[in-house]
Amino acid sequence: MSNVQVMDHPLIQHKISYIRREDVGSRDFRAVVGEIAALMCYEATRDLKLKDVKIKTPICEMTGKELSGKKMAVVPILRAGIGMVDGILNMIPAAKVGHIGLYRDPQTFEPVEYYCKLPADCDEREVFVVDPMLATGGSSVAAIRMLKDKGVKNIRFMCIIAAPEGVERMTREHPDVDLYIGALDDHLNEQKYIVPGLGDAGDRIFGTK
Repeated sequence: MSNVQVMDHPLIQHKISYIRREDVGSRDFRAVVGEIAALMCYEATRDLKLKDVKIKTPICEMTGKELSGKKMAVVPILRAGIGMVDGILNMIPAAKVGHIGLYRDPQTFEPVEYYCKLPADCDEREVFVVDPMLATGGSSVAAIRMLKDKGVKNIRFMCIIAAPEGVERMTREHPDVDLYIGALDDHLNEQKYIVPGLGDAGDRIFGTK
């Protein structure tokens, strides 16, 4: 069973409530999505391994700590996932970035792949797949399947808002992937939008309709 962690940090909850408001414009929406992504990254990396390292301060030599083990990569699901990348890179500047392009068929609601570009050593990295919304779970499930098909073994998924239906599908189809969720909402409506949600994250990030 996947480890599903719903964030309870007050700053994350405050900022999510802000971007839910329908009168928040694209500029503020983009900025706060990046802030939320950075805060979620901080929470989602608590279990990263450390190793001792000898360093010299202006005063003396000492043993400090630095990250040990696998390097990291961020893979946004296009297009809305792009809005989370800069916030994560602000926390982990050395991470590499890949992209997976999927769109949802308006009739079947199932994902259709149109693009995939990953770092050459992605199979050796701890990969964070990011998308602001986890609705039906179709795109996220497909994106993670694409990564696994390319040999990636260490995958985490991060979203700002999730529906129970998407969480159930993700945990069923990818039980080895940890999920980090900013807020778990009530349900999907007939159009497969998250309720109460915040509308279409891609449209709100990029100012499109």
